[in-house]
Amino acid sequence: MADLVRQLSLPLGRTVLDKTGLTGDYDFNLQWTPDENQLSMLEGTEGGQQGTGNAPPPDSTGPSIFTAIQEQLGLKRESKKRPSGGSRHRSR
Repeated sequence: MADLVRQLSLPLGRTVLDKTGLTGDYDFNLQWTPDENQLSMLEGTEGGQQGTGNAPPPDSTGPSIFTAIQEQLGLKRESKKRPSGGSRHRSR
């Protein structure tokens, strides 16, 4: 699961935490359609340079990554905001 959350953090553009409690190794295929932001993050680099952008457009009929995680892996996603670490301001 640790590998999965690391792999999901990049295309999602946010930190993913594993709260499943599952251990061990799993072998699965996750099929999803990246949105435009995710697609640009997933484009490979060649020779240390940015990808050419010649990747085929995504099949818009496929599931989002969130739907795929729930339907194909049976995992539920919960979005939570981080507690703010800023200082508190007092009004007078």
